[in-house]
Amino acid sequence: MPMNWKAGGLLLGLVFFLAVLLVKPIGVSTQFVILDGILGDVVNTELVTQTEEGYTSTNAYLAKSGGKYAKSVANPLNYSFVFVLAMALGGFTSMRLRGGLGVVERSVPALWRANFGEGPVQRYAAVFLGGFIVLYGARLAGGCTSGHMMSGMMQTALSGYIFAAGAFAAAVPVSLMLFKKEA
Repeated sequence: MPMNWKAGGLLLGLVFFLAVLLVKPIGVSTQFVILDGILGDVVNTELVTQTEEGYTSTNAYLAKSGGKYAKSVANPLNYSFVFVLAMALGGFTSMRLRGGLGVVERSVPALWRANFGEGPVQRYAAVFLGGFIVLYGARLAGGCTSGHMMSGMMQTALSGYIFAAGAFAAAVPVSLMLFKKEA
């Protein structure tokens, strides 16, 4: 049974508050770059090197920020990377607790079904494409929705509010365009 949206919103707010209070603001898109770096380092062992000054990389992106990203590639078991792994594990656990993938397949939202049918391939392709576009845009902007909008707004950063306004200004017309039929 899905959680009430009000309870879910309060719990999410509490998690963000505790994260900022105890560790740091939540932001995850950089960790996908770190994962790419980890995979790249397996293929090219000279991608990340440790020097007397710290870590560096032959990749300009990983070498920036004083080698901070290169260090994360070399030592990935840090708070941010483990947080992203825990998000994936949490999603998998939630799916299993709801009865597995079969239950998810049987619970296609009526609005989606009316506009796109019941085929799982279309849903998986749409989710992958949407996630790819959001992640690509997040990296272009130097952050992600959790970092810019959620953590940013919670810290009353003007950039967080501007990002949120832009996200909704794009999301509402795209939703209206995609979901023309009513359920």
